[in-house]
Amino acid sequence: MSRTLLSHFTILSNSSRLLSSTISRGRGRSQLRVLNRVLPTQHVAAAGFRCNCTVSAPESEVSGRSASLKKKRVVSGVQPTGSVHLGNYLGAIKNWVLLQDTYETLYFIADLHAITLPYDAPQLAEATRNTAAIYLACGVDTSKASVFVQSHVHAHLELMWLLCSDTPTGWLNRMIQFKEKSRKAGDENVGAALLTYPVLMAADILLYQSDFVPVGEDQMQHLELTRELAEKMNHLYGGRKWKKLGGKGGALFKVPEALIQPAGARVMSLTDGLSKMSKSAPSDLSRINLLDPKDVIANKIKRCKTDSPPGLEFDNPERPECNNLLSIYQLVTGRTKEEVALECQNMNWGTFKIVLTDALVNQLRPIQNRYEEIIADPAYLDQILSDGAAKAAELAESTLTNIYQAKGFLRRSSIV
Repeated sequence: MSRTLLSHFTILSNSSRLLSSTISRGRGRSQLRVLNRVLPTQHVAAAGFRCNCTVSAPESEVSGRSASLKKKRVVSGVQPTGSVHLGNYLGAIKNWVLLQDTYETLYFIADLHAITLPYDAPQLAEATRNTAAIYLACGVDTSKASVFVQSHVHAHLELMWLLCSDTPTGWLNRMIQFKEKSRKAGDENVGAALLTYPVLMAADILLYQSDFVPVGEDQMQHLELTRELAEKMNHLYGGRKWKKLGGKGGALFKVPEALIQPAGARVMSLTDGLSKMSKSAPSDLSRINLLDPKDVIANKIKRCKTDSPPGLEFDNPERPECNNLLSIYQLVTGRTKEEVALECQNMNWGTFKIVLTDALVNQLRPIQNRYEEIIADPAYLDQILSDGAAKAAELAESTLTNIYQAKGFLRRSSIV
């Protein structure tokens, strides 16, 4: 991937309006009433995010009074396959930098997710290090956020297996990404990991008792599976059942909420305005990689797909490429949609492409410079990842201990 955990989890909409929707679960399962509400100011003012929160949230969370004294926890990750591109940056990593000032944040390199499809084994370790360096180069501050490699915390895989035993295969067969990718690759070329990776994603989130998960509206299906699993495990093994086995009782897992990011963060392909920018696209011309030099960026923008109508405009469904390129310009310059629309409405494509290229180069140059500094100091990077894994493992151990106990396992004696 360097798909976000969740593409596997990316993010969306700047709207602060209240929006309610009913998310149907399958037969025999309850319906979940969901309310998009704005979090208390201290949680979201800096980032412009909104929360997709259940109306049945604990009273302390709904009021935001006593719960506001302790930072809520956010967990997310990106796969280390391929080059991290502009879509990953604008859709996830850039927003992580905003979130780290407001939340307790854990960001990991999802190397275990990277092997769900055929991959280049000799390149995996290097790609993992490079992705970690990009996190830091983009502004993730390890004094505020923990950065670690997924496989360095073995609890991810342990919890996945414990969740798998209670995950109906029907839930997994419903996953859209599994259907699409298995259809393309053919059943004989698809490993079981492609079917079960949503359970690993659930483990990634539930392991750390996450309050929120940055997601896009197009990826809510994965988060809903995580929520369903949390609720099912709490029902099957939590409460009095857990207490009878010597536990403290209550819920084993927090049921995480969706954290919806500011508008426009879904970056589309440079060669097809209706498809997301992706590492797996066969043509490198379809994406801007974060480490692309100036001349490569200029060439890609010069050759990107455009259209013939005069002027430039947002939100015309007949002009998806125009909307995408204007949105990219808006995101990298930090201007409002109205400012960009006014500036560019009378531009031709030749003029706009030069302006967009300059904006992209100015945005990415500091990241590239910082990346080169980090990657040149392997000891520094190793220490960051080691410290991050140690903190993550400490948090994970509590959850893992509880679920082993609640499921009735005989735990290893500490007697020497």
